[in-house]
Formats: sequence, C-alpha cells, structure tokens
Amino acid sequence: MRILHITQRFWPAVGGSEIHMGELSRRLAADGHHVTVLTSDALDFELFWDPRRRRVPEAESTDSGVHVVRAPVRHLPVSQLAYPGLRRLLWLLSRMPGISHNVLAYLARVTPWTPDLWRWLETTGEQFDLVAGMTICFEPFIEAGLRFARQRRVPFVVYPLTHLGAGRQPGVDAVSSFYTMRHQVALVRQSDAVVAQTPTEQAFYAARGVPLDRIVVAGPGVTPERVCGGDGAKLRRQLNIRSPLIVSLGSMSYDKGTMHVVEAVRALWREGRDVELVLAGALLAPFRKYLDGLPATDRARLRVLGAIDDETKRNLLAAADVFALPSRTDSFGIVYLEAWLYRKPVIGAQVWGMADVIANGEDGLLVPFGDVHALAQSLRELLDSPERRAAMGRNGEAKVRAQHTWAYKYAITRDLYARLVTTNGQQ
Repeated sequence: MRILHITQRFWPAVGGSEIHMGELSRRLAADGHHVTVLTSDALDFELFWDPRRRRVPEAESTDSGVHVVRAPVRHLPVSQLAYPGLRRLLWLLSRMPGISHNVLAYLARVTPWTPDLWRWLETTGEQFDLVAGMTICFEPFIEAGLRFARQRRVPFVVYPLTHLGAGRQPGVDAVSSFYTMRHQVALVRQSDAVVAQTPTEQAFYAARGVPLDRIVVAGPGVTPERVCGGDGAKLRRQLNIRSPLIVSLGSMSYDKGTMHVVEAVRALWREGRDVELVLAGALLAPFRKYLDGLPATDRARLRVLGAIDDETKRNLLAAADVFALPSRTDSFGIVYLEAWLYRKPVIGAQVWGMADVIANGEDGLLVPFGDVHALAQSLRELLDSPERRAAMGRNGEAKVRAQHTWAYKYAITRDLYARLVTTNGQQ
C-alpha cells in the first residue's frame, strides 16, 4: 500500500499523537508499505501561535523508512493573540446554525496556518492508495487530507483523538467543546473510516451520524520490551529520594491536572507526610507562572525535571510508588500503559472515555477533575496500602499485555487499511 499520513507534528516532537502516528507509520514501513508523513515543522507545540518557539530544521527527511515532509508554520500579525482569538471565534460561530461548515473550515485554515502543506498536496505527483489524518482539534490538517483523498478518489481515515471532557455529557464542557465543533464533527462524518480511541468516543460519533460499521476502536499501545528495564534505584540515588514517590509525566498545565497534583501533595506535606513529587514533561508558560507563585519552601521541595529522555522516563516509572495524571485533555493516555508495565497504580480524572482505560478500584483510581481534596484522599489511600498498590499494578500490567500492546493495536489498523484499499480497488 502507498499511504499518506497527515498530522500536526511528528518526531522528534514528542506527545501522545506524535507517538501514535509515528508507531503506526514505522510499523507499516517495516511491513514493506510506502509511507509518507505530511506534517508541520513545529518542534514545540507553542510554535503554532508563538513564532519564537523551536522548529525542526529539515524540510524533508527519512525516519525508519518513513518519508517525512514538513511544512513551515506561518503566523498572522500578533499571532499570540490572533490564534486563540480566532479559535474562540470559531467556537462561537459553530454554535450559530446559520453559519455554514465551509465558512468555519475557511477560518480554521489559519489555526494553525501552513499554506505550504496545502500547496504540497496540490502539486505532488506521488500516488497514494489511502490517506489518514490525526487529531481533530487541528482540523485544517484533517480537511486538507480529506479534500486530497476525494480528489484522488482514495479512502480517507480519521483518528479524531477527541477530548470529550468532564461535563454532564461528552463534548460539552469548556475544553471539549473546542474538539467537537460542528465543522469538526462534519469532517469525521465525511471520512470513510474512523479510528476511535475508546468505546465512549465510538458512541459519541455514532450518536452524531457516523455509521457504527465505519468506526473501529483501536487506541494506542506500547511495546513492553521498549518500556521496561528502568532502574528505579539509580534515579532515587541521583535525586536523593528516600521517601514514597509520586510521579506525574506530561505537559505541565492546568488541563493536565498538574497544578492539582501539586496542590494535593502540598496538602499531604501540611499533614506532616514525608512524600516526594517528581514532575516531568514540557513546562508550559501558565505552569511556570503558577510555580513562581508558590511559597519558596514548597517550590524548593518539588522536583521539576522538565523534558526528559527515554532512559530517565523508564527509571522514573520504575522508582515511582504512585503515578498521577488527573487530566481532562487525554483521549486515552499512553503513559498510563507505561506505568502499568512497571506495576504501578495510576490516578486519572473522571472524564468521558477514561473509564474505558482505567478500571476504577481495580488498576487505578479516578477522581473528579480539579478536585484537589479527592485527589489528596486517593493519594493517601494508595500510599497507606502497599498491598493495594501492588494488586492494582499487577492488574494493570496484565491488561496492558493482553489488550494494549502495539503488536495487537497495529494489526487492527493494518487490517482496516487493507480492507479499505481492497474495497476501493474493486469499485
């Protein structure tokens, strides 16, 4: 098969969707398929609205047999204000029935603005049997891929990665409504196949007119031999940690629940508990401001590592007693799978779809998003019960090895692609 994958960022940029698309693309290439990834040149996520952030310098490269083409991100004047302002305008217009999907899609094309990506699609002579796009909150990339697939008369597959939020219903709270605007849902409906992360995401799109037989549930996975092997004792020596350890891995932000983890641990400190907290991942500007506002004594006790390499990540998971990421902006969460491979209990947020990943009380705990009191209580329960932690960790590891390896997940996607290409060729 000749496959075109379109996504907002690609390796060496790091994130859940970047890992997901990278793993699928490399496995398809290893199986002998021709794979091209069309993406932006953003290395830092914030480059989409902040021209001062880092870029990937190479316009084209090859990564494990995958041909990667990068289009530069362009910026409107005063983009740091224009970008969020336009996203807010899109959200408002999406709620007005009289505004057409075409108008919304047109406005969305500059958030982010990658005109060379569209130009590449208009001028490339490469032939493809299938096109797939990932991440619905970057709908200009999805729209570009869908239009190209229709022009070439080949199937289009969408991986929405929809954050359905913590509201009374999926897709209605302050954050998730930016992932479920009318023109975004329309793009999913127009696709030939939808790869949902969870049964909850599948049900969400089925309720909005996508036939169930077009939706495949196949979230991301892990490769155990790449994840395992961390040296927890080494990390504890390096950081001089002798106390119970709570770890949180991910971009540090309010929506990821990072502030809530810090506040919950501060509550434990005020009780006199001897516990350590290590945070690792990209430090976003609002979190830096939050850190600067903490009392100096608490700020000094926090272990904020920032971005870390794979070895440090493995060692950190091995050293942890509890893994906590109570996020409302994760449609699945690969890092929960990685923590389970180290037999660690995990704490997530009670958001739509997360109960499909974390079995509350069996392999982890779910707490209401933003509820620091409930989060602190969950941490107490796990820290005070080594037997319960161990049981949850074992349950999580068993689930990962049975259901969430890349070998298992990749086969679902590969077979979907083959079926769509074969069917399209028979028409």
